[in-house]
Amino acid sequence: MALNVDMVMNARRDGEAGVSCNGLQSEGQALKYPSLMAAMMLWGPVAGMAAEDMVRVPAGTFLMGSDKVDASGQAEEYGSAKPWYVDERPPRKVHLPTFYIDKYEVTNAQYRDFVRKADYWVPPAWRDNGYLLDRDVLSQADLPTLRHLAAETFRIDADTRTMNQSELLQAIARLQAQLDDLPVTAVNWFNANDYCHWAGKRLPTEAEWEKAARGEPGHEFPWGDEWNNQRLNAGAGGMWEFGVAPVGSYPDGASPYGALDMAGNVMEWVQDWYQPYPGNTYQSSAYGKTYKVVRGGGWGGLGHYTIQQFYRTAYRLYMKPADLFVDIGFRCAKYAS
Repeated sequence: MALNVDMVMNARRDGEAGVSCNGLQSEGQALKYPSLMAAMMLWGPVAGMAAEDMVRVPAGTFLMGSDKVDASGQAEEYGSAKPWYVDERPPRKVHLPTFYIDKYEVTNAQYRDFVRKADYWVPPAWRDNGYLLDRDVLSQADLPTLRHLAAETFRIDADTRTMNQSELLQAIARLQAQLDDLPVTAVNWFNANDYCHWAGKRLPTEAEWEKAARGEPGHEFPWGDEWNNQRLNAGAGGMWEFGVAPVGSYPDGASPYGALDMAGNVMEWVQDWYQPYPGNTYQSSAYGKTYKVVRGGGWGGLGHYTIQQFYRTAYRLYMKPADLFVDIGFRCAKYAS
């Protein structure tokens, strides 16, 4: 199916993307954008893919979960429907074989390559901002159409009525380049899973994600045990134009293995269903095969507040696999062999 201006700009809308999820939101506010192509895909893993832009997590045992208790009732104070810590217990030692995990969250540019080559479903935000429209497609538009796109779709901050084709194309290209290194968001679990398999990888398991984030000693945050809001993008993403930050913008927040942005920026889908840990005594109707786990805490925060609880390496959140949010993305993993 060829890409053209009409197809992309007039793609059918199933809803409006733009919901930020921070763990305090009721499930009824989640918007659902099911994958339209997943059932038809026949891809297999890409053989021999190098572990470029991935970090190696060596075999070994790490501490998973926590024994923390919300003794002061902060979850209720902040209006959280999900009690804190209760699904992280009991802490236990878990042994994992060597694996690789992406150093960065999957970016818009990487996901765009997938969408084009696999003829895949287009994220809702891209239907609004024209991100999928490349120079070859845009150069086919006549000047009035290009000026209209520059003003209304790309929202170029200039008088587009006086700009020629070359100036318009350059201005659009500069704007699109700003989006390239942002993590892709508003993709559901199925989309993330499809991308990882297309790339010859897979979604990390919940245990792999947690080990890559906290290391064998079981750090509270990727960088250590002390909270530092300068090491992550959190609290409504106020310093970034798009809320979300370009991947790798917080090198001081690196995990023990060198993975970046495992706290803040966007939350991340993992492979697992939301299930109780072995020995967990908390009774939750959410346990089972209805929700998938997301990890890491997103840029959305809680209004103007940053609650460090959401960015702990042991913190678990869950969403239905077809849900989309503007602060949920993903990264991929792969076996060492």
